[in-house]
Amino acid sequence: MSQLRIIISGGGTGGHIFPAIAIADAIKALRPDTEILFVGAEGRMEMEKVPQAGYKIIGLKIAGLQRRLTVKNLGFPFKLISSLIKARKIVKDFKPDAAVGVGGYASGPLLRSANRLKIPTLIQEQNSYPGITNKILGKSARKICVAYQGMEKFFAADKLILTGNPIRKGIDEKLNQREEAIQFFGLDLKKKTVLVIGGSLGARTINDSIAGMVDSFPEDGQVQMIWQTGKQGVDTAERALSSGTSCIKAMAFIQKMDLAYAAADVIVSRAGAMSISELCLVGKPAILVPSPNVSEDHQTKNAMALVNSNAAIMVKDIKAREELKSVLFKLLDESSTQSTLADNIKKLSYPLAAQQIAAEVIALVEK
Repeated sequence: MSQLRIIISGGGTGGHIFPAIAIADAIKALRPDTEILFVGAEGRMEMEKVPQAGYKIIGLKIAGLQRRLTVKNLGFPFKLISSLIKARKIVKDFKPDAAVGVGGYASGPLLRSANRLKIPTLIQEQNSYPGITNKILGKSARKICVAYQGMEKFFAADKLILTGNPIRKGIDEKLNQREEAIQFFGLDLKKKTVLVIGGSLGARTINDSIAGMVDSFPEDGQVQMIWQTGKQGVDTAERALSSGTSCIKAMAFIQKMDLAYAAADVIVSRAGAMSISELCLVGKPAILVPSPNVSEDHQTKNAMALVNSNAAIMVKDIKAREELKSVLFKLLDESSTQSTLADNIKKLSYPLAAQQIAAEVIALVEK
């Protein structure tokens, strides 16, 4: 059996990068001799995270088209043309057996070039409402792996495979180790723990909302918090916690997410595709605050898919500063609601998503 050569393209946020790496790891587990090349966008986080995971990556000078009027859009056509030219050269030089797109700026030029050169392509659509790029790429893709039911509204039904979203390796390995997790974060075993995660880049509305309720977490109270602020939220957290409190642990980025999930009783999160997939696997009651600053408002659609299954609570971003505190403390007081949400969200998990997508990629080549 000959060596496989696979290109994986996409990135921009952790929600694209970590699933891409999970797929690559799963392909290598099935076919260890596979050569995998990543293609990302220059200056984005994939250019750092992918090499850290042990894979080679080439960057394209591509960026998204801004939705508001800005001078940055003037350079978009030139970046797109140069990226298409470079993507075509990458495909011709690497000679992949298949190309996989996970979303993000670079996946468009790369998969378009692969399709034109008759390389079989597979798309991994993470959201319940696909973006324009994947809608276009889906017309030429051989297979489309999705995370939600009902995606035949957007893609040809015979191409769809319901796999769920791949998640970071080991995210659920410590779920039964609450004592270890609480000790790791220097918290109190007797208190309920709220985990706040705004995504890899942080979330201003969530950070502002939490900053406004810091006084509701007294040292002698029954609730404590692990607060991931993102780099942009560090100053907000420092100002809110300037008086000092040991029951709120704030940090820009949580390195040990497995322990953070293990420590949590209730989770407050954005509704990005990867975040929701991790929440489903973890099976903890969650309050979702979808970001409004995403294409097609897909985070709200992701969140509503859970809300409609009684698997999560949603607070709109525009109302979070006024409502998040009351919704959070109401949920903390209602153990039966917590149990219901936890049971229902767990039913929506796909623990073998990466392995199933990897098997589809390999089958695409063998066919």
